[in-house]
Amino acid sequence: MAGPAPTFAPPTAPPLTGVAMALAAFSLALSNFVVVLDITIANVSVPHIAGSLAVSPSQGTWVITSYAVAEAICVPLTGWLAARFGAVRVFLLALIGFGLFSLLCGLSTSIEALIAFRVMQGLCGGPIMPMSQTLLLRVFPPKQAPAAMGLWAMTTVCAPIAGPILGGLISDNLTWHWIFFINLPIVAVCAVASYRLIRRYETPTERQPIDFVGLALLVIWVGALQIMLDKGREEDWFASDLICALGVVAAIGFIAFLIWELTDRHPVVDLAVFRHRGFTIGVITQSASYAAFFAMIVLTPLFLQTNLGYTASAAGQSMGFVGIMAVVMSPVVAALTTKFDVRVLITFGVGWLGMIGFIRSGMTSGMSFFDITLPQFAQGFGMPFFFIGTTTLALGSVLPRETASAAGLQNFMRTLSGAFATSITTTMWDRQTKSMHAELVGIIHPPQSLIDQGVYGRMMIDHLVTTEAVTLATNTVFLGCAGILFCAAGFIWLAPRPKPRAVPPG
Repeated sequence: MAGPAPTFAPPTAPPLTGVAMALAAFSLALSNFVVVLDITIANVSVPHIAGSLAVSPSQGTWVITSYAVAEAICVPLTGWLAARFGAVRVFLLALIGFGLFSLLCGLSTSIEALIAFRVMQGLCGGPIMPMSQTLLLRVFPPKQAPAAMGLWAMTTVCAPIAGPILGGLISDNLTWHWIFFINLPIVAVCAVASYRLIRRYETPTERQPIDFVGLALLVIWVGALQIMLDKGREEDWFASDLICALGVVAAIGFIAFLIWELTDRHPVVDLAVFRHRGFTIGVITQSASYAAFFAMIVLTPLFLQTNLGYTASAAGQSMGFVGIMAVVMSPVVAALTTKFDVRVLITFGVGWLGMIGFIRSGMTSGMSFFDITLPQFAQGFGMPFFFIGTTTLALGSVLPRETASAAGLQNFMRTLSGAFATSITTTMWDRQTKSMHAELVGIIHPPQSLIDQGVYGRMMIDHLVTTEAVTLATNTVFLGCAGILFCAAGFIWLAPRPKPRAVPPG
Protein backbone atom coordinates (compact mmCIF):
# COMPACT_ATOMS: atom_id res chain seq x y z
CA MET A 1 0.00 0.00 0.00
CA ALA A 2 1.28 3.45 -0.82
CA GLY A 3 2.42 5.78 1.94
CA PRO A 4 0.51 8.96 2.82
CA ALA A 5 1.23 12.15 0.90
CA PRO A 6 1.89 15.08 3.25
CA THR A 7 -0.34 18.02 2.53
CA PHE A 8 -0.89 21.55 3.72
CA ALA A 9 -3.94 23.79 3.78
CA PRO A 10 -5.36 24.40 0.31
CA PRO A 11 -3.14 27.01 -1.35
CA THR A 12 -4.53 30.24 -2.72
CA ALA A 13 -2.75 29.62 -6.04
CA PRO A 14 -2.31 26.42 -8.07
CA PRO A 15 0.98 24.49 -7.77
CA LEU A 16 3.82 25.56 -10.02
CA THR A 17 4.88 23.57 -13.05
CA GLY A 18 7.92 23.22 -15.27
CA VAL A 19 10.86 25.57 -14.86
CA ALA A 20 9.08 27.74 -12.29
CA MET A 21 8.49 24.74 -10.02
CA ALA A 22 12.11 23.61 -10.44
CA LEU A 23 13.46 27.08 -9.56
CA ALA A 24 11.18 27.44 -6.54
CA ALA A 25 12.08 23.97 -5.30
CA PHE A 26 15.78 24.68 -5.80
CA SER A 27 15.63 27.94 -3.86
CA LEU A 28 13.69 26.38 -0.97
CA ALA A 29 15.95 23.33 -0.80
CA LEU A 30 19.11 25.44 -1.02
CA SER A 31 17.82 27.70 1.76
CA ASN A 32 17.39 24.67 3.98
CA PHE A 33 20.83 23.39 2.96
CA VAL A 34 22.69 26.57 3.95
CA VAL A 35 20.96 26.73 7.36
CA VAL A 36 21.72 23.09 8.20
CA LEU A 37 25.25 23.57 6.84
CA ASP A 38 25.91 26.29 9.42
CA ILE A 39 25.27 23.81 12.23
CA THR A 40 28.53 21.99 11.47
CA ILE A 41 30.63 24.28 9.25
CA ALA A 42 32.10 26.14 12.23
CA ASN A 43 33.09 22.97 14.13
CA VAL A 44 36.53 22.60 12.54
CA SER A 45 37.10 26.37 12.51
CA VAL A 46 36.97 26.91 16.27
CA PRO A 47 40.80 26.86 16.70
CA HIS A 48 41.15 29.45 13.91
CA ILE A 49 38.42 31.64 15.41
CA ALA A 50 39.82 31.37 18.94
CA GLY A 51 43.34 32.25 17.76
CA SER A 52 42.17 35.18 15.64
CA LEU A 53 40.07 36.70 18.44
CA ALA A 54 42.64 35.92 21.18
CA VAL A 55 40.38 33.69 23.29
CA SER A 56 40.70 30.14 24.58
CA PRO A 57 39.36 27.22 22.54
CA SER A 58 36.69 26.58 25.21
CA GLN A 59 35.44 30.14 24.73
CA GLY A 60 35.55 29.60 20.98
CA THR A 61 33.13 26.67 21.26
CA TRP A 62 30.41 29.12 22.25
CA VAL A 63 30.33 30.07 18.58
CA ILE A 64 28.81 26.62 17.99
CA THR A 65 26.75 26.44 21.19
CA SER A 66 25.11 29.87 20.77
CA TYR A 67 23.86 29.02 17.29
CA ALA A 68 22.62 25.58 18.33
CA VAL A 69 20.74 26.91 21.39
CA ALA A 70 19.08 29.75 19.46
CA GLU A 71 18.07 27.49 16.60
CA ALA A 72 16.75 24.76 18.93
CA ILE A 73 14.57 27.32 20.71
CA CYS A 74 13.13 28.81 17.54
CA VAL A 75 12.41 25.65 15.52
CA PRO A 76 9.39 24.48 17.58
CA LEU A 77 7.91 27.99 17.40
CA THR A 78 7.50 27.68 13.64
CA GLY A 79 3.87 26.61 13.74
CA TRP A 80 2.86 29.58 15.88
CA LEU A 81 4.90 32.01 13.78
CA ALA A 82 3.32 30.72 10.56
CA ALA A 83 -0.19 30.99 12.00
CA ARG A 84 0.49 34.47 13.36
CA PHE A 85 2.36 36.07 10.45
CA GLY A 86 2.03 33.70 7.46
CA ALA A 87 4.37 30.95 6.28
CA VAL A 88 5.84 32.85 3.31
CA ARG A 89 6.40 36.05 5.28
CA VAL A 90 8.12 34.16 8.10
CA PHE A 91 10.31 32.26 5.65
CA LEU A 92 11.43 35.33 3.69
CA LEU A 93 12.10 37.49 6.76
CA ALA A 94 14.00 34.64 8.42
CA LEU A 95 16.07 34.11 5.27
CA ILE A 96 16.95 37.80 4.97
CA GLY A 97 17.79 37.96 8.67
CA PHE A 98 19.97 34.87 8.34
CA GLY A 99 21.94 36.53 5.55
CA LEU A 100 22.28 39.83 7.45
CA PHE A 101 23.59 38.18 10.60
CA SER A 102 25.90 35.94 8.55
CA LEU A 103 27.48 39.14 7.25
CA LEU A 104 27.78 40.57 10.76
CA CYS A 105 29.30 37.30 12.03
CA GLY A 106 31.99 37.51 9.35
CA LEU A 107 32.71 41.15 10.21
CA SER A 108 32.96 40.52 13.98
CA THR A 109 36.16 41.61 15.68
CA SER A 110 35.42 40.30 19.19
CA ILE A 111 34.15 37.03 20.58
CA GLU A 112 31.26 38.82 22.32
CA ALA A 113 30.00 40.32 19.05
CA LEU A 114 30.42 37.04 17.20
CA ILE A 115 28.42 35.11 19.80
CA ALA A 116 25.66 37.74 19.82
CA PHE A 117 25.37 37.64 16.03
CA ARG A 118 25.47 33.83 16.02
CA VAL A 119 22.50 33.84 18.41
CA MET A 120 20.56 36.07 16.04
CA GLN A 121 21.66 33.95 13.08
CA GLY A 122 20.34 30.85 14.86
CA LEU A 123 17.02 32.52 15.71
CA CYS A 124 16.58 33.40 12.04
CA GLY A 125 17.77 30.02 10.79
CA GLY A 126 15.43 28.00 13.02
CA PRO A 127 12.17 28.64 11.11
CA ILE A 128 13.79 28.18 7.69
CA MET A 129 14.11 24.40 8.02
CA PRO A 130 10.43 23.57 8.70
CA MET A 131 9.14 26.47 6.58
CA SER A 132 11.11 25.32 3.53
CA GLN A 133 9.64 21.87 4.10
CA THR A 134 6.10 23.23 4.41
CA LEU A 135 6.37 25.53 1.38
CA LEU A 136 7.77 22.76 -0.80
CA LEU A 137 4.52 20.90 -0.18
CA ARG A 138 2.58 23.91 -1.44
CA VAL A 139 4.75 24.52 -4.51
CA PHE A 140 4.62 20.89 -5.68
CA PRO A 141 1.36 19.32 -6.90
CA PRO A 142 -0.09 16.92 -4.29
CA LYS A 143 0.79 13.87 -6.37
CA GLN A 144 4.45 14.98 -6.32
CA ALA A 145 4.60 15.58 -2.57
CA PRO A 146 6.99 12.62 -2.06
CA ALA A 147 9.39 14.20 -4.58
CA ALA A 148 9.27 17.42 -2.54
CA MET A 149 10.10 15.49 0.61
CA GLY A 150 12.90 13.68 -1.20
CA LEU A 151 14.49 16.96 -2.28
CA TRP A 152 14.19 18.45 1.19
CA ALA A 153 15.53 15.31 2.88
CA MET A 154 18.49 15.19 0.52
CA THR A 155 19.63 18.68 1.56
CA THR A 156 19.01 17.99 5.24
CA VAL A 157 21.06 14.80 5.23
CA CYS A 158 23.95 16.04 3.07
CA ALA A 159 24.45 19.47 4.65
CA PRO A 160 25.86 18.25 8.02
CA ILE A 161 28.34 16.11 6.09
CA ALA A 162 29.39 18.97 3.80
CA GLY A 163 29.82 21.38 6.73
CA PRO A 164 33.12 20.06 8.14
CA ILE A 165 34.51 19.55 4.63
CA LEU A 166 33.83 23.14 3.57
CA GLY A 167 34.79 24.50 6.97
CA GLY A 168 38.18 22.78 6.85
CA LEU A 169 38.91 23.87 3.28
CA ILE A 170 37.92 27.48 3.97
CA SER A 171 39.83 27.74 7.25
CA ASP A 172 42.97 26.19 5.77
CA ASN A 173 42.99 28.22 2.54
CA LEU A 174 41.19 31.50 3.37
CA THR A 175 40.16 32.87 6.79
CA TRP A 176 37.42 31.79 9.18
CA HIS A 177 35.36 34.85 8.20
CA TRP A 178 34.50 33.18 4.90
CA ILE A 179 32.55 30.37 6.57
CA PHE A 180 29.94 33.09 7.11
CA PHE A 181 30.50 35.16 3.98
CA ILE A 182 29.75 32.20 1.68
CA ASN A 183 26.16 32.34 2.92
CA LEU A 184 25.57 35.76 1.37
CA PRO A 185 25.33 34.93 -2.36
CA ILE A 186 23.30 31.81 -1.57
CA VAL A 187 20.83 33.77 0.57
CA ALA A 188 20.57 36.51 -2.05
CA VAL A 189 19.71 34.07 -4.84
CA CYS A 190 17.26 32.12 -2.69
CA ALA A 191 15.53 35.23 -1.35
CA VAL A 192 14.99 36.77 -4.80
CA ALA A 193 13.79 33.51 -6.37
CA SER A 194 11.54 32.70 -3.42
CA TYR A 195 10.00 36.18 -3.35
CA ARG A 196 9.14 36.03 -7.03
CA LEU A 197 7.85 32.46 -7.05
CA ILE A 198 6.30 31.54 -3.69
CA ARG A 199 4.77 34.75 -2.30
CA ARG A 200 1.46 33.70 -3.93
CA TYR A 201 1.32 30.76 -1.49
CA GLU A 202 0.97 32.85 1.65
CA THR A 203 -1.04 31.09 4.35
CA PRO A 204 -3.96 32.59 6.27
CA THR A 205 -3.06 34.35 9.51
CA GLU A 206 -4.81 34.40 12.84
CA ARG A 207 -4.17 37.05 15.49
CA GLN A 208 -3.72 34.87 18.54
CA PRO A 209 -2.41 36.22 21.85
CA ILE A 210 1.26 35.62 22.53
CA ASP A 211 1.92 32.84 25.04
CA PHE A 212 4.67 34.63 26.96
CA VAL A 213 4.78 32.03 29.75
CA GLY A 214 5.12 29.12 27.33
CA LEU A 215 7.77 31.00 25.37
CA ALA A 216 9.77 31.77 28.52
CA LEU A 217 9.58 28.15 29.70
CA LEU A 218 10.70 26.94 26.25
CA VAL A 219 13.72 29.27 26.31
CA ILE A 220 14.65 28.18 29.84
CA TRP A 221 14.48 24.40 29.46
CA VAL A 222 15.86 24.16 25.92
CA GLY A 223 18.65 26.63 26.67
CA ALA A 224 19.63 24.81 29.87
CA LEU A 225 19.51 21.41 28.18
CA GLN A 226 21.55 22.50 25.15
CA ILE A 227 24.24 24.16 27.27
CA MET A 228 24.36 21.11 29.54
CA LEU A 229 24.89 18.84 26.55
CA ASP A 230 27.53 21.10 25.00
CA LYS A 231 29.51 21.67 28.22
CA GLY A 232 28.92 18.34 29.95
CA ARG A 233 31.99 16.55 28.65
CA GLU A 234 34.22 19.55 29.35
CA GLU A 235 32.88 19.87 32.93
CA ASP A 236 32.96 16.10 33.67
CA TRP A 237 29.18 15.91 33.59
CA PHE A 238 27.39 15.55 36.92
CA ALA A 239 30.59 15.86 38.90
CA SER A 240 30.17 19.56 38.13
CA ASP A 241 27.76 21.75 40.11
CA LEU A 242 27.08 23.75 36.94
CA ILE A 243 25.95 20.68 34.99
CA CYS A 244 23.81 19.47 37.90
CA ALA A 245 22.13 22.87 38.14
CA LEU A 246 21.50 22.97 34.39
CA GLY A 247 20.05 19.46 34.52
CA VAL A 248 17.63 20.40 37.31
CA VAL A 249 16.58 23.59 35.51
CA ALA A 250 16.06 21.69 32.25
CA ALA A 251 13.99 18.94 33.93
CA ILE A 252 11.76 21.28 35.93
CA GLY A 253 11.42 23.67 33.01
CA PHE A 254 10.44 20.83 30.67
CA ILE A 255 7.75 19.49 33.02
CA ALA A 256 6.36 22.99 33.60
CA PHE A 257 6.42 23.62 29.84
CA LEU A 258 4.46 20.44 29.11
CA ILE A 259 1.82 21.23 31.73
CA TRP A 260 1.42 24.81 30.55
CA GLU A 261 1.30 24.07 26.82
CA LEU A 262 -1.18 21.21 27.23
CA THR A 263 -3.58 23.36 29.26
CA ASP A 264 -3.19 26.81 27.69
CA ARG A 265 -5.86 27.88 25.17
CA HIS A 266 -3.31 29.43 22.78
CA PRO A 267 -0.05 27.46 23.23
CA VAL A 268 3.09 28.73 21.54
CA VAL A 269 3.94 25.10 20.61
CA ASP A 270 1.10 22.88 19.44
CA LEU A 271 1.79 19.62 21.24
CA ALA A 272 -1.60 18.29 20.17
CA VAL A 273 -0.03 16.86 16.99
CA PHE A 274 1.40 14.06 19.12
CA ARG A 275 -2.13 12.65 19.41
CA HIS A 276 -1.57 11.21 15.92
CA ARG A 277 0.13 7.86 16.48
CA GLY A 278 1.70 7.87 13.02
CA PHE A 279 3.34 11.23 13.69
CA THR A 280 4.60 10.24 17.14
CA ILE A 281 6.06 6.90 16.04
CA GLY A 282 7.53 8.42 12.87
CA VAL A 283 9.24 11.23 14.76
CA ILE A 284 10.59 8.94 17.50
CA THR A 285 11.93 6.53 14.89
CA GLN A 286 13.53 9.35 12.92
CA SER A 287 15.08 10.91 16.04
CA ALA A 288 16.53 7.62 17.31
CA SER A 289 17.85 6.65 13.87
CA TYR A 290 19.28 10.12 13.26
CA ALA A 291 20.98 10.08 16.67
CA ALA A 292 22.72 6.77 15.88
CA PHE A 293 23.59 7.89 12.34
CA PHE A 294 24.85 11.28 13.53
CA ALA A 295 26.92 9.64 16.27
CA MET A 296 28.83 7.71 13.59
CA ILE A 297 29.19 10.88 11.51
CA VAL A 298 30.66 12.74 14.51
CA LEU A 299 32.95 9.95 15.63
CA THR A 300 34.45 8.98 12.27
CA PRO A 301 36.53 12.15 11.65
CA LEU A 302 37.64 12.16 15.28
CA PHE A 303 38.84 8.57 14.93
CA LEU A 304 40.60 9.30 11.65
CA GLN A 305 42.40 12.39 12.93
CA THR A 306 43.37 11.21 16.41
CA ASN A 307 44.16 7.60 15.57
CA LEU A 308 45.11 7.27 11.91
CA GLY A 309 46.88 10.60 11.44
CA TYR A 310 44.43 12.07 8.92
CA THR A 311 44.36 15.82 8.42
CA ALA A 312 41.07 17.67 8.87
CA SER A 313 40.72 18.03 5.11
CA ALA A 314 41.45 14.35 4.42
CA ALA A 315 39.01 13.24 7.12
CA GLY A 316 36.38 15.54 5.64
CA GLN A 317 36.95 14.15 2.17
CA SER A 318 36.45 10.61 3.41
CA MET A 319 33.14 11.69 4.94
CA GLY A 320 31.93 13.09 1.64
CA PHE A 321 31.36 9.60 0.25
CA VAL A 322 28.32 9.22 2.54
CA GLY A 323 26.41 11.78 0.52
CA ILE A 324 26.94 10.32 -2.97
CA MET A 325 24.41 7.49 -2.80
CA ALA A 326 22.08 9.63 -0.67
CA VAL A 327 21.81 12.13 -3.53
CA VAL A 328 21.38 9.40 -6.13
CA MET A 329 18.72 7.45 -4.22
CA SER A 330 16.60 10.33 -2.89
CA PRO A 331 14.43 10.76 -6.03
CA VAL A 332 14.13 6.97 -6.34
CA VAL A 333 12.93 6.59 -2.76
CA ALA A 334 10.56 9.53 -3.17
CA ALA A 335 8.90 7.68 -6.05
CA LEU A 336 8.77 4.41 -4.09
CA THR A 337 6.82 6.03 -1.22
CA THR A 338 3.80 6.31 -3.52
CA LYS A 339 3.89 2.61 -4.41
CA PHE A 340 4.76 0.78 -1.19
CA ASP A 341 3.81 0.82 2.46
CA VAL A 342 6.23 3.45 3.75
CA ARG A 343 6.88 1.38 6.89
CA VAL A 344 8.54 -1.27 4.72
CA LEU A 345 10.85 1.36 3.21
CA ILE A 346 11.71 2.75 6.65
CA THR A 347 12.48 -0.71 8.03
CA PHE A 348 14.73 -1.44 5.06
CA GLY A 349 16.56 1.90 5.32
CA VAL A 350 17.08 1.86 9.07
CA GLY A 351 18.01 -1.82 8.99
CA TRP A 352 20.51 -1.12 6.21
CA LEU A 353 22.15 1.61 8.32
CA GLY A 354 22.25 -0.80 11.25
CA MET A 355 23.95 -3.45 9.11
CA ILE A 356 26.58 -0.94 7.92
CA GLY A 357 27.11 0.17 11.53
CA PHE A 358 27.64 -3.45 12.51
CA ILE A 359 30.17 -3.93 9.69
CA ARG A 360 32.00 -0.77 10.74
CA SER A 361 32.27 -2.04 14.31
CA GLY A 362 35.07 -4.30 13.05
CA MET A 363 37.50 -1.51 12.14
CA THR A 364 41.25 -1.91 12.64
CA SER A 365 44.07 0.57 13.06
CA GLY A 366 45.59 -0.61 9.75
CA MET A 367 42.61 0.35 7.60
CA SER A 368 43.24 1.93 4.21
CA PHE A 369 41.37 4.91 2.80
CA PHE A 370 39.34 2.52 0.65
CA ASP A 371 38.41 0.41 3.70
CA ILE A 372 37.07 3.56 5.37
CA THR A 373 35.20 5.09 2.46
CA LEU A 374 33.53 1.96 1.04
CA PRO A 375 31.20 1.39 4.07
CA GLN A 376 30.44 5.10 4.11
CA PHE A 377 29.56 5.01 0.43
CA ALA A 378 27.25 2.04 1.10
CA GLN A 379 25.76 3.78 4.13
CA GLY A 380 24.47 6.58 1.91
CA PHE A 381 22.24 4.07 0.09
CA GLY A 382 19.99 3.58 3.11
CA MET A 383 19.80 7.17 4.29
CA PRO A 384 16.95 8.35 2.02
CA PHE A 385 14.84 5.30 2.88
CA PHE A 386 14.77 6.16 6.56
CA PHE A 387 14.77 9.94 6.27
CA ILE A 388 12.23 10.41 3.48
CA GLY A 389 10.15 7.54 4.81
CA THR A 390 9.87 8.82 8.38
CA THR A 391 9.25 12.40 7.19
CA THR A 392 6.50 11.24 4.83
CA LEU A 393 4.88 9.08 7.50
CA ALA A 394 5.03 11.76 10.20
CA LEU A 395 3.70 14.68 8.15
CA GLY A 396 1.21 12.51 6.32
CA SER A 397 -0.37 11.52 9.64
CA VAL A 398 -1.39 15.01 10.77
CA LEU A 399 -4.21 17.27 9.60
CA PRO A 400 -3.35 19.67 6.75
CA ARG A 401 -3.63 22.72 9.03
CA GLU A 402 -1.19 21.12 11.48
CA THR A 403 1.63 20.63 8.96
CA ALA A 404 3.66 23.70 9.99
CA SER A 405 3.51 22.80 13.70
CA ALA A 406 4.29 19.16 12.95
CA ALA A 407 7.25 20.09 10.73
CA GLY A 408 8.62 22.40 13.43
CA LEU A 409 8.39 19.74 16.14
CA GLN A 410 9.86 17.09 13.86
CA ASN A 411 12.87 19.29 13.07
CA PHE A 412 13.23 20.23 16.74
CA MET A 413 13.34 16.62 17.90
CA ARG A 414 15.81 15.69 15.18
CA THR A 415 18.06 18.64 16.08
CA LEU A 416 17.88 17.74 19.77
CA SER A 417 18.66 14.09 19.04
CA GLY A 418 21.79 15.19 17.17
CA ALA A 419 22.89 17.24 20.19
CA PHE A 420 22.29 14.27 22.51
CA ALA A 421 24.17 11.97 20.16
CA THR A 422 27.21 14.25 19.99
CA SER A 423 27.51 14.66 23.75
CA ILE A 424 26.82 11.06 24.74
CA THR A 425 28.94 9.55 21.97
CA THR A 426 32.06 11.60 22.66
CA THR A 427 31.74 10.92 26.40
CA MET A 428 31.30 7.17 25.87
CA TRP A 429 34.18 7.18 23.42
CA ASP A 430 36.51 8.81 25.96
CA ARG A 431 35.49 6.47 28.76
CA GLN A 432 35.71 3.36 26.60
CA THR A 433 39.15 4.44 25.40
CA LYS A 434 40.41 4.74 28.99
CA SER A 435 38.82 1.42 29.93
CA MET A 436 40.30 -0.38 26.92
CA HIS A 437 43.69 1.22 27.52
CA ALA A 438 43.75 -0.04 31.11
CA GLU A 439 42.69 -3.51 29.97
CA LEU A 440 45.30 -3.70 27.23
CA VAL A 441 48.08 -2.56 29.55
CA GLY A 442 47.33 -5.53 31.78
CA ILE A 443 47.59 -8.12 29.01
CA ILE A 444 50.20 -6.72 26.61
CA HIS A 445 53.63 -8.36 26.50
CA PRO A 446 55.97 -6.01 24.63
CA PRO A 447 59.16 -7.42 23.12
CA GLN A 448 62.30 -7.05 25.20
CA SER A 449 63.92 -5.01 22.43
CA LEU A 450 61.43 -2.19 23.00
CA ILE A 451 61.78 -2.34 26.77
CA ASP A 452 65.54 -2.07 26.41
CA GLN A 453 65.14 1.26 24.56
CA GLY A 454 64.09 2.99 27.78
CA VAL A 455 61.87 6.08 27.55
CA TYR A 456 61.61 5.90 23.77
CA GLY A 457 60.54 2.27 23.92
CA ARG A 458 57.92 3.00 26.57
CA MET A 459 56.57 5.85 24.44
CA MET A 460 56.25 3.52 21.46
CA ILE A 461 54.45 0.91 23.56
CA ASP A 462 52.06 3.52 24.97
CA HIS A 463 51.35 4.86 21.47
CA LEU A 464 50.57 1.35 20.24
CA VAL A 465 48.30 0.63 23.20
CA THR A 466 46.49 3.96 22.84
CA THR A 467 45.93 3.40 19.11
CA GLU A 468 44.38 0.01 19.69
CA ALA A 469 42.35 1.27 22.66
CA VAL A 470 40.84 4.06 20.57
CA THR A 471 40.04 1.59 17.79
CA LEU A 472 38.31 -0.81 20.17
CA ALA A 473 36.38 2.05 21.80
CA THR A 474 35.23 3.28 18.39
CA ASN A 475 34.08 -0.22 17.46
CA THR A 476 32.12 -0.48 20.72
CA VAL A 477 30.27 2.79 20.05
CA PHE A 478 29.51 1.75 16.46
CA LEU A 479 28.14 -1.56 17.70
CA GLY A 480 25.86 0.32 20.09
CA CYS A 481 24.67 2.55 17.24
CA ALA A 482 23.90 -0.54 15.16
CA GLY A 483 21.80 -1.92 18.03
CA ILE A 484 19.78 1.31 18.26
CA LEU A 485 19.17 1.25 14.51
CA PHE A 486 17.98 -2.36 14.53
CA CYS A 487 15.55 -1.55 17.36
CA ALA A 488 14.27 1.52 15.49
CA ALA A 489 13.69 -0.60 12.37
CA GLY A 490 11.21 -2.70 14.34
CA PHE A 491 9.73 0.16 16.37
CA ILE A 492 8.25 1.81 13.26
CA TRP A 493 5.67 -1.00 13.03
CA LEU A 494 3.90 0.48 16.05
CA ALA A 495 2.64 3.14 13.64
CA PRO A 496 -0.75 2.44 12.03
CA ARG A 497 -0.93 1.28 8.42
CA PRO A 498 -0.65 4.42 6.27
CA LYS A 499 -3.74 5.36 4.34
CA PRO A 500 -3.24 6.69 0.82
CA ARG A 501 -4.75 10.08 0.25
CA ALA A 502 -6.72 10.94 -2.81
CA VAL A 503 -4.91 13.26 -5.18
CA PRO A 504 -7.09 16.24 -6.09
CA PRO A 505 -7.78 16.55 -9.81
CA GLY A 506 -5.48 18.85 -11.78
